[in-house]
Amino acid sequence: MAGHSKWANIKHKKAATDAKRGKIWTRLIKEITVGARMGGPDIATNPRLRLAVDKAADANMPKENVARAIQRGSGGLEGVNYEEVRYEGYGIGGAAIIVDCMTDNRVRTVAEVRHAFNKHGGNMGTEGSVAFMFKHCGQFLFAPGVDEDKLMEAALEAGAEDVVADEEGGFEVLCDPFSFATVKEALEAAGFKAEVAEIIMKPSTETVIGGEDGIKMQKILDALENLDDVQEVYTNVLIED
Repeated sequence: MAGHSKWANIKHKKAATDAKRGKIWTRLIKEITVGARMGGPDIATNPRLRLAVDKAADANMPKENVARAIQRGSGGLEGVNYEEVRYEGYGIGGAAIIVDCMTDNRVRTVAEVRHAFNKHGGNMGTEGSVAFMFKHCGQFLFAPGVDEDKLMEAALEAGAEDVVADEEGGFEVLCDPFSFATVKEALEAAGFKAEVAEIIMKPSTETVIGGEDGIKMQKILDALENLDDVQEVYTNVLIED
């Protein structure tokens, strides 16, 4: 799969994330706030909040920032009331895109998302227009070099649904989103630290695009990811280098 390596795509995304750490912290604060509001402030009984707090630790967010966000979400501090909203649309060649947002102003957010699509050759779709092409699941990605037998044993014992090897020697562990925290804890206890550990919308199939179309598609994705209200962007395409 030279030219559209999954690991090259992951490294590109991580590099972009590191370059926008301030924005990442803002997104994580929103996620922590909403997670605490919806499921309570105890990370032991709130898997969504626990995942957000873990991500904050990985992003080196100060613990006091995390604590304030939990307090704000659970009613201990006043603050902005965010709501979750999802938009769906199409990129180059009809590529499917899902955009998950947290916002205090839906009118502003939908206008910004629509503009990002339209400016770079994409267009917004209606609710449900592309979501059926994705599955909500927990995902763990392990770089090439991991012991396949030991990983598979640990993952399946922890309740994972599948362990998939890719052409480059890396592994993907998939699980039900509600089992994510349990599987993550079990894998780490067995000595397996994932390169990526997230609850995602995973496309049922992926398409590779490159050349001018790849450049145009990347512009759409970058424009969406750069919006302040956007938390995550998912697509069913891999872009060739």
